[in-house]
Amino acid sequence: MADSSESYHMVTSPSHGSRRGDLTSSPGRDLPPFEDESEGLLGDGPLPGEEEEGDGEELIGDAMERDYRAIPELDRYEEEGLDLDEELSELSPGARAAAEDAMRRRDREQGGRLRRGLLYDSEDEDERPARRRRLAERAADGSGAEGEDDEMIESIENLEDMKGHSVREWVVMAAPRLEIYHRFKNFLRTHVDENGHNVFKEKITDMCKENKESLVVNYEDLAAREHVLAYFLPEAPTEMLKIFDEAAKEVILAMYPKYDRIAHEIHVRICNLPLVEELRSLRQLHLNQLIRTSGVVTCCTGVLPQLGMVKYNCNKCNFILGPFFQSQNQEVKPGSCPECQSFGPFDINMELTVYQNYQRITIQESPGKIAAGRLPRSKDAILLADLVDQCKPGDEIELTGIYNNNYDGSLNMANGFPVFATVIMANHIARRDNKVAVAELTDEDIKAIVALSKDERIGERIFASIGPSIYGHEDIKRGLALALFGGEPKNPGGKHKVRGDLNVLLCGDPGTAKSQFLKYVEKVASRAVFTTGQGASAVGLTAYVQRHPVTREWTLEAGALVLADRGVCLIDEFDKMNDADRTSIHEAMEQQSISISKAGIVTSLQARCTVIAAANPIGGRYDPSLTFSENVDLTEPIVSRFDVLCVVRDTVDPVQDEMLARFVVGSHIKHHPSNKEAGMAGLEEVVLPNTTDVPPIPQELLRKYIMYSKERVRPKLNQMDQDKVAHIYSDLRKESMATGSIPITVRHIESMIRMAEAHARMHLRDYVVEDDVNMAIRVMLESFIDTQKFSVMRSMRKTFARYLAFRRDNNELLLFILKQLVSEQVAYQRNRYGAQQDTIEIPEKDLLDKVNELLVMVLS
Repeated sequence: MADSSESYHMVTSPSHGSRRGDLTSSPGRDLPPFEDESEGLLGDGPLPGEEEEGDGEELIGDAMERDYRAIPELDRYEEEGLDLDEELSELSPGARAAAEDAMRRRDREQGGRLRRGLLYDSEDEDERPARRRRLAERAADGSGAEGEDDEMIESIENLEDMKGHSVREWVVMAAPRLEIYHRFKNFLRTHVDENGHNVFKEKITDMCKENKESLVVNYEDLAAREHVLAYFLPEAPTEMLKIFDEAAKEVILAMYPKYDRIAHEIHVRICNLPLVEELRSLRQLHLNQLIRTSGVVTCCTGVLPQLGMVKYNCNKCNFILGPFFQSQNQEVKPGSCPECQSFGPFDINMELTVYQNYQRITIQESPGKIAAGRLPRSKDAILLADLVDQCKPGDEIELTGIYNNNYDGSLNMANGFPVFATVIMANHIARRDNKVAVAELTDEDIKAIVALSKDERIGERIFASIGPSIYGHEDIKRGLALALFGGEPKNPGGKHKVRGDLNVLLCGDPGTAKSQFLKYVEKVASRAVFTTGQGASAVGLTAYVQRHPVTREWTLEAGALVLADRGVCLIDEFDKMNDADRTSIHEAMEQQSISISKAGIVTSLQARCTVIAAANPIGGRYDPSLTFSENVDLTEPIVSRFDVLCVVRDTVDPVQDEMLARFVVGSHIKHHPSNKEAGMAGLEEVVLPNTTDVPPIPQELLRKYIMYSKERVRPKLNQMDQDKVAHIYSDLRKESMATGSIPITVRHIESMIRMAEAHARMHLRDYVVEDDVNMAIRVMLESFIDTQKFSVMRSMRKTFARYLAFRRDNNELLLFILKQLVSEQVAYQRNRYGAQQDTIEIPEKDLLDKVNELLVMVLS
């Protein structure tokens, strides 16, 4: 009994340092006074060092054996609570387990239980739903053993409370990182749409069917369900996307356990980020943040292998060093070999090194978004993994990525102080087309467009709304309106493409607002590129090849026609171009593609655009006694590619000149910067002597109307009058052979079809009707007749009078006849008397005779 008590005191005494501490702290004993006991046990004097220390006793000294001598009256257990008289039998295993359970329950009720170093009370069970949820998830996945290390980390309920840390510091900590991981995994598993379908289950299934490694997540969905993650994501995108990738991979492997054999990594792509930044507005504020921007791809490198994880061979001992994980900014190299301590040389182990796809593109501001007089800004973007080859030069894209900076030695050499070059690490690419533009229209816009299309005179209103600040030129406005709406492209059997875009050539005297029309179209078209023939070369219009400054390989850069894909390319001073440069756009105008074979690059780029060109005649003035081909220095192949030819003559007409002068003066008065008076608003109606009296459409609504109709309306040709087109084509061929002005080819049949489709689209019709065919024939005939000699023109107008009179207002026809009679009377008086009178009188009988003559021609 003494031995056991001695051992008992030795175990329990270290907390007090000696027998004295044990004696004073043992409960339930009759102890002598403290001083006497200490004197009897420890000797007469104090221990060495006791005076100096004052805060304890020296355990090791000369008299330390005294502490451990036998004291029989103390070396025994307390009898209270011990069953000394009863003999206890040994417990069976079942009874022992039941007793232990009872003791555990008692301990839980009375105090706390210790859980992995954290005092954890059973009452907290109700306060930890996140932990219970994770345990249930782990149990369902059968991964309870794998998650034991995670149990060391307390769950975080209030994830947005960052405790004074920045977002980037907070999300890399173990506990928030784990909570983000589980929340995003739960979001992928449980997110449903309004119909109750599991969104990501279908997306993951589609992704795995196509062996892809990108999972697209809509930012708006994430913000609606997990607003904290949506707040953290733009602030710390690199760290957050890494967590998202891991969570997505676990969810996908739970559905398809062997998918990691196909895709070693899964990338979460974020789309529909709410704020779109312009390339011009990117600043230091956006560094290391997730941004969304848009632009046109102007340059692409080839797809190159980039080092991801590198291993090296030591040339001296053949030891494999690594792995080293390569960063974007600098090359990682080993210092010395751990095996033979040599400092190299080291060669890359090609077999064990892991590569990933790498491509660098340059995006430039969209042509329509650049302020006047500014140069377009461009920015490099890096595409990795399966983002490569998702776009090509000329594509307009929306790019979501991380705005990063990297040290650029060449910039420092030029500027003389540390400067960082910036680059966008792409996360998601969406190619923009008209669908994106139409998506921007609101419900109110669409209601206004549909209501406007039900107007009976919508066609005339659209024609009158083209270039409202330009007087007259109804034929040009009609041609430009049809070109803006465009026909329907066709591709029978996927072998032969037939373009749907209309090409227009404006040719005529200087000072007749040709360039003004081009500038107007640039503003109203959804995507337009403006260039001049004097400053444009063949490669500037099509595409050019140059060496990339970084990779030193040949890259392809897009020209004006490629940048205007699915838009309008406007070329001013078309006649000033070199013949060699002009022939380069033959293919672009008809086949709507540009074939390149330079510097080992053989490819074809898309140029699906409307070409509107303006040219001056030879010598500056149009000579009506000559044919069109004699007036203009353009070859027949290029002229035949234009659907509409608009000849603008600056004729001397006293009445027209006076009305034009009034219009110009009134327009200047009305639009003077200092003129803000409301009373001048009605001036435009007074001085607008155009032949049409329909109210024009507001320009912003017209722009939306064109955008909507081009995207939503696909007119069919089932109800088209084919015989009428065949007759007019044969008549035109006959006349063109006789007059020798411009050649009429099969392209002109296609032109009529395209114009009929454009006119149907203008009215939001699903089918081309007779009115559309008649308008197309009228525009085609006016275009053809205007190119004739003056002597041939009058007889040809009589021949085709019934077609030309389509949709002409009766007042317009009467005014036209009256003008002819007035001009004849003025010429007669000038020739007879050498001067003209101030007032010209036309007898009513002459006017009626002329009208009856015209009616006979129309009805016949």
